[in-house]
Amino acid sequence: MTTWWYEGPLAAFDTETTGVDVETDRIVSAAVVVQDAPGSRPRAARWLVNPGVPVPEAATAVHGLTEDHLQRNGRWPAPVMYEIAEELAEQAALGRPLVVMNAPFDLTLLDRELRRHRASSLDRWFEASPLCVLDPRVLDKHLDRYRKGRRTLTDLCAHYEVALEDAHDAAADALAALEVVRALGRRFAARLERLTPAELHTLQTGWHAAQARGLQAWFARSGAEETVDPSWPLRPELPAAAA
Repeated sequence: MTTWWYEGPLAAFDTETTGVDVETDRIVSAAVVVQDAPGSRPRAARWLVNPGVPVPEAATAVHGLTEDHLQRNGRWPAPVMYEIAEELAEQAALGRPLVVMNAPFDLTLLDRELRRHRASSLDRWFEASPLCVLDPRVLDKHLDRYRKGRRTLTDLCAHYEVALEDAHDAAADALAALEVVRALGRRFAARLERLTPAELHTLQTGWHAAQARGLQAWFARSGAEETVDPSWPLRPELPAAAA
């Protein structure tokens, strides 16, 4: 009996941060969640980080982590970023696809933190075993492109009937994103089950680029000056990006 990828082992990664700028903001918490099969007990690795910079009240309002709490209980970023990259590399070596909601945000932030604190880059951890990412945001926008409404993690959980408890906790969000990907796989089985996660990773690169072009055109029509980066799952390094 064939077990399709969305019914098999998956890992998921999520972060909470000081803001939404991947070049300057910092990770304050992170989690990697692993689930061997649907319904099985997930295992979570968690990190709490003292970012060494002020934590804006607006960020605290989202994830509930205050600057004082992080200073008292968080670890210094350098060893944490190394441990996170090692954990992701281990998942890749074991052949587990990595679910990351809006992957260019979390993975680029991690890359910049590694450059900032380790004089390294995320790519170096995946030279032996390539990273294989499943992004529920990209998958959902491609597979159900004409559905109206927002596509945040909360929206996707509601649409795919996935429980999201303790939203904006990194481990809770990672598990919810993982469950959304399983639900996507089941709902669109006819279009997905014959594809391997590695093939899907490659396809999502093109799908995200097309989605970015569409959003950029919408911004242009609306008179907005925002720029949409088509890169996926990691944005290229900018000069002095992580200064």
